[in-house]
Amino acid sequence: MQKNPKDILQHYWGHAEFRGSQEKIIANILDQKDVLALLPTGGGKSICYQIPALAMDGICIVVSPLIALIQDQVNSLREKGIKAIALTGGISFDEVSNLLDNCVFGGYKFLYLSPERLQQDVVKERILQMNVNLIAIDEAHCISQWGNDFRPAYRDCSVLREMFPAIPVLALTATATKKVAEDIVENLHFRTKLIIKDSFSRDNITFKVVWNEDKHYQLKQLCSQTDKSCIVYVRSRRMSEQISSFLSTAGFTSTFFHGGISKKDKESKLNQWLTNKVKIMVATNAFGMGIDKADVGLVVHFQIPDSIENYYQEAGRAGRNGAPAAAILLLNKEDELQVKRQFLSVLPDVAFLKLLYNKLNNYLQIPYGEGSQEKYLLNFNTFCSTYKLNSLLTYNGLKILDQHSVLSLSENYAKQATVKFIASKQDLNHYLSTHKHLVTVVQALLRTYGGIFEYDIKINTLLIAKKTTTDEALITKTLTQLQKDEIIEYTAQHSDLELTFLVPREDDQTIHSFSRKAKELQQVKIDNIDQMIQYIKNDTVCRNIQLLAYFGEKKKRCGQCDVCLKHVQLDSSVIAIAESEILIILKYGTMSSRKLIQTLPYKETIVLEALQNLLEDQKIEINEQNQYQTQHIDD
Repeated sequence: MQKNPKDILQHYWGHAEFRGSQEKIIANILDQKDVLALLPTGGGKSICYQIPALAMDGICIVVSPLIALIQDQVNSLREKGIKAIALTGGISFDEVSNLLDNCVFGGYKFLYLSPERLQQDVVKERILQMNVNLIAIDEAHCISQWGNDFRPAYRDCSVLREMFPAIPVLALTATATKKVAEDIVENLHFRTKLIIKDSFSRDNITFKVVWNEDKHYQLKQLCSQTDKSCIVYVRSRRMSEQISSFLSTAGFTSTFFHGGISKKDKESKLNQWLTNKVKIMVATNAFGMGIDKADVGLVVHFQIPDSIENYYQEAGRAGRNGAPAAAILLLNKEDELQVKRQFLSVLPDVAFLKLLYNKLNNYLQIPYGEGSQEKYLLNFNTFCSTYKLNSLLTYNGLKILDQHSVLSLSENYAKQATVKFIASKQDLNHYLSTHKHLVTVVQALLRTYGGIFEYDIKINTLLIAKKTTTDEALITKTLTQLQKDEIIEYTAQHSDLELTFLVPREDDQTIHSFSRKAKELQQVKIDNIDQMIQYIKNDTVCRNIQLLAYFGEKKKRCGQCDVCLKHVQLDSSVIAIAESEILIILKYGTMSSRKLIQTLPYKETIVLEALQNLLEDQKIEINEQNQYQTQHIDD
């Protein structure tokens, strides 16, 4: 017998009413219909499958992409007294078997697993023995090859529909264009095409694009203007550490988060931020999915994101409590070139994929017509060096071969070699005076990598070997000794990839089978960057209107973004007063525009307009130090 969804909501979550389309989604699931739910970030997606699963007899299978996200959900359910299990990585076969037994016989309500688990026969066999009442696919945009976070293993979610053709499927995502939504519905073999969408509009967030050549100064100003939690998104691990250090030096409480730090450090840093022990989290896009902090007042993107979907989802982590918040894209003139270099220059085309596949087979000595289901270890650095291949372009090419089932690429190799000098320069010189055989390698490190005394720097041991005309093994041995002698902190590199070839070698013909699709996917990534740049450059249409139009929604002008404010007529009487005060200040000495903005009790736009008027009226001028001064009249 079904339980009442509102009673469940009140009992476990303490809420009397649902939000948005939650009730409609739940009602359709209880009517045994398939649903694709498009809800904004912070829209309460998990409620949409947890409550109907609790209302029915049986267990809900939840597929989710991140272990941290899975663990958070399971812990939250357990705290409510709800029986939930997670199949995470690092679990032995016996433990997996015991957990699955609990799901079959133990009255558990939720089984969370990653999509990769659906490739294991033992998991599929045991799920078939369960009384499944609902299949929930979280972050469902990962299914679509047209989405930004396409994850090949997610295509295997369709096996659950094949196993349970009569059980309802609920797919959930916060970012999906029409094309992505159609791909999700098709892949999961929906019996009825039911898409329920809440508006993606976040009226409490003010979206702005701010241009400033001194981005560090502007970031400091933005962070000082709010007493709430902040997130600063950057594109690289090194940048996250540098910006966090800059903010800490400027007097803010700040920490950093990226994929290269240990699980223990991640938990510690996240906890510091969640409990408001630090105000600012500087992070790569490894941070965010499943992070539920309601009182974030500011999200700053310090560099251009690779798509509007990713930008909107990350910006949407501001103001989840409904309070006013800001999402700022902080840019200078170099950023457009940088984003094109970072993303577009390393997109493999079909010609490169053919070259890569051919070199790969030759390097591993795979004969024509053979190699299918064979596993190989590949030293990535050595392979790239042998054929003079760009490493990032090559890695992206391998990912495409993985996506199109030419080979299966193990990600376990991704640990990078990092070095940071912890000895002082004086101590280092003293050490090298008694370890002269290490001087050449140390000098090569210092000349190749800037900031190596301040930060953990990713290094290429093969490059250092070439510069010192030695072999990579000796470099590794030297680094190990420097670490042992407490001269450096060193994280060892493991650059072997495990490749499983899934089809026989047929050279160009192998690539021809998916070349059209590869071209289309490459074009999607190019279009994503172009749309992001168009958004940034469009200073005539309200930011809110632009963003929601991308997701197929119409919206009125927000009146708060940089575009809307630009069209607000400035008060001429206030500007006139500001002009008078500027002239008085400049009588006593020169001053920069930045200092004037800090000194005067007016908005930045007022001060800049007043300065422009005074320049045009030739009442002030700019000196060689780029400072303002009163106009000097030659005798």
